Amino acid sequence: MVVAAICSVQGGSALATTLFDETGPAAGVFLRTVSAAVILCVFWRPKFGGLAPEARRNAFAFGVTLAAMNLCFYESLDRLPLGVAVTFEFIGPLGVAVLGSRRPADFLWAGLAAAGIVLLAGGVGSGKPLDGLGVALALTAGFFWGAYILISARAGRLFPGGTGLAIAMAISALFTAPFGIIGGGAEILSLGVIATGIGVGVLSSVIPYSFELEALRSLPESVFGVLMSLEPGVAALIGFLALGQALASTEVVAIGLVVIASAGALRSSGGATPRDA
Repeated sequence: MVVAAICSVQGGSALATTLFDETGPAAGVFLRTVSAAVILCVFWRPKFGGLAPEARRNAFAFGVTLAAMNLCFYESLDRLPLGVAVTFEFIGPLGVAVLGSRRPADFLWAGLAAAGIVLLAGGVGSGKPLDGLGVALALTAGFFWGAYILISARAGRLFPGGTGLAIAMAISALFTAPFGIIGGGAEILSLGVIATGIGVGVLSSVIPYSFELEALRSLPESVFGVLMSLEPGVAALIGFLALGQALASTEVVAIGLVVIASAGALRSSGGATPRDA
């Protein structure tokens, strides 16, 4: 179920890139977020009124973080191959795992990941340097992914089931609306675009969360975290198969270094790495 969730969310990202020429990345985020918010709110039926002040603050921070993370990530996807963008973004969960650990070996894993990132960012041997703005956006998305992990853990203690996620997704939809409507214009009203946006929301949010929640009932968090570290590699494979985004050998090696470092750090820290919504 975890592997299926990883494939689903990266398949959703690949599908989202097909919207970029028509609507732009921001509209893709908006359509994905709105569709996911509607489905999650119908399923969990959260109560928006009567929340305690701490719960309101958490839901607001959760929603804003989701909006910023996904806007930055989709903008990076418009400039970078899928596997490369996800590799840079995965620095967020890796950073949370390393900073939350007291094991000296984890700093070795962090060094290995840093070597992979430097190799990837430098474009050594690939013959084509990566887009600098795309790299910056992916790293920024990683920062917000790290923040998301901490905030979502708090939401899990404050809200029953997935109600906190549903409320945060609705808040995120409100924040992404201006960017999506301005960026997409009249094109976001096209039935084909709306259908694709719903598909992205289901693949990137609804299915992965459902599978991961169920998988965590029987998997240790350390095993879950190691499986999640496969995400950059799966993203590179889906980018190649679905989008024809071939990678140079050095880029494959760099992604491999990050995957190995993430697996080591996440296993030793014993922490799970929830995905972006």
